[in-house]
Amino acid sequence: MVAIEEMTTRAGRSGRSPDPADRAQLERSPVRWSRVAALFRPYRRQLGVVVALIVASSAIALATPFLVRLVIDEALPRQDVGLLLWAVGGMLAVTVVTAVFGVVQTWLSTTVGQRVMHGLRTAVFGHLQRQSLGFFTRTRGGEVQSRLTNDIGGMQSVVTSTATSAASNATTVIGTVVAMAALSWRLSLLSLIVLPPAIWLTRRVARMRRAITAQRQRHLADLHSQVEEGLSISGVLLGKTLGAAPAQSHRFTGTSDDLVALEVRSQLAGRWRMATMSIVFAGIPALIYLAAGLPATSGGMTIGTLVAFTALQGTLFRPLMGLLDLSVSLTSSMALFSRVFEYLDLPVDIDDPAHPVAVDPGTVRGEVRFEGVGFTYPDGARPALTGVDLTVPAGGSLALVGETGSGKSTLASLVARLNDPTTGRVLIDGVDVREMTLADLARVVGVVSQETYLLHGTIRENLRHAKPDATDADMEAAARRAQVHDVIAALPDGYDTVVGARGHRFSGGEKQRLAIARTLLRDPRVLVLDEATSALDTETERAVQAALDEASRGRTTITIAHRLSTVRDADEIAVLDAGRVVERGSHDALLARGGRYARLVGLAEREAVLAA
Repeated sequence: MVAIEEMTTRAGRSGRSPDPADRAQLERSPVRWSRVAALFRPYRRQLGVVVALIVASSAIALATPFLVRLVIDEALPRQDVGLLLWAVGGMLAVTVVTAVFGVVQTWLSTTVGQRVMHGLRTAVFGHLQRQSLGFFTRTRGGEVQSRLTNDIGGMQSVVTSTATSAASNATTVIGTVVAMAALSWRLSLLSLIVLPPAIWLTRRVARMRRAITAQRQRHLADLHSQVEEGLSISGVLLGKTLGAAPAQSHRFTGTSDDLVALEVRSQLAGRWRMATMSIVFAGIPALIYLAAGLPATSGGMTIGTLVAFTALQGTLFRPLMGLLDLSVSLTSSMALFSRVFEYLDLPVDIDDPAHPVAVDPGTVRGEVRFEGVGFTYPDGARPALTGVDLTVPAGGSLALVGETGSGKSTLASLVARLNDPTTGRVLIDGVDVREMTLADLARVVGVVSQETYLLHGTIRENLRHAKPDATDADMEAAARRAQVHDVIAALPDGYDTVVGARGHRFSGGEKQRLAIARTLLRDPRVLVLDEATSALDTETERAVQAALDEASRGRTTITIAHRLSTVRDADEIAVLDAGRVVERGSHDALLARGGRYARLVGLAEREAVLAA
């Protein structure tokens, strides 16, 4: 019964059709076989050995039925102990050799699969790191992780399962059919006639059970969803306040009742499947025995030949069903490659120039100039920036202010090449930032944003993420300038304190100052502060602002401010509206002008009075 259940399970799998999602994926992004083959080309010698082992193992295993025939027809009737020992030893040798071949084949195929997966993982990871921020804002993080882990991980089955199973099944089927014909062509013809209807019946029963199982899974999903919605705190509160509890109970009862009927049908279908397959697998040997006993079809068959033939015929069904399932497995495998290749084929919007300008970060003065800068997002209906002309002298400070959506963050992002301008240029010391390597630009421009991201590691590891070769003295100096060293020193583990996921062990101000210290460790000549204090309370803002003031000393600073009180001392303030610079000047000059900046300051002061 266990063997029947295993074979019917395989039959159920072979009765399935390719997943519509896999077909849709391949239609949207076809994959050339040559591209897949290129991944395995460096390992063609190992794969050749794997195929040879599979063929040899399958061929050697076919010797066992012939050895059984030798024992039954020759050794036992003649009481030939020597022949019996030779035949039994041969059986054991077949088992040992096929087992050893199987271990070696598994080791080789798994090694090849893992090396291919490693190459793809690192290639995709590196390629995605080169994508612009726009890609990550358009793509769900879970999808990226799924392709890096699930899809690439699933490719392991291409080598260790799909390819090796196909080779093994094909070899076994061909070898078995040849061996059966060698034993008795009459019984072989009978088996080949009986097998097609048996396979058809198996697949039909499997499809019926699969359809019922699919309905049951959908109802189970509905049931779980209703439990989650109806018995969570929010769900119970909603049900009580809306008086919807009776309706929820009625809906749950209906779903549960449907599930009872489906479960009964599923179990009955399973029993019918078991009964059907029991009849099929009992009927085929019965017909063989009948044919062997009839003078017209026996052909003088011996008992040993009959036993050997029956054993061979019993091993034919499983690999045959595996071959029938090959198209489905190939479609699933190619869909995995298609999804991964989609990421590898993504164009890199922001990349190193073909002929970069040599830049020594240590000699950069830090003058930043925007010349006729315009920018439009790929899916934008209107330009986010238009005709921006600004200059920040080396060591000077520029504040960008304006209402939400005016283009402040977009303009600042162009300095660090988080985006590239659609028109115009952004220059540092007269060099277009697009002509620098990204590594050089990252050493020249430091960014501190509102959203502070800390790695799940120690403070020391977080700081060294910016500069891996930083010494303890370098880290302490950066932390002192960010005014966070005393906070770190007061911790029991000091710089070896684990910050926790996303830095949850620290307050918002402490995390912000750690981020500032991390940026200062690189000693950038240009510092971009993107609303670094807007999410903080007043007291914490003062501490972080003091750290920012210290960090900005001697550097070219571009500050994006939501709270206008933080930009009063900037050398120049640029007011943006709908992507254009509408005003520029010092704080006092802009107030005296009584324009948009003055109105923004007045509005901020009124909000502060109301908040107090």
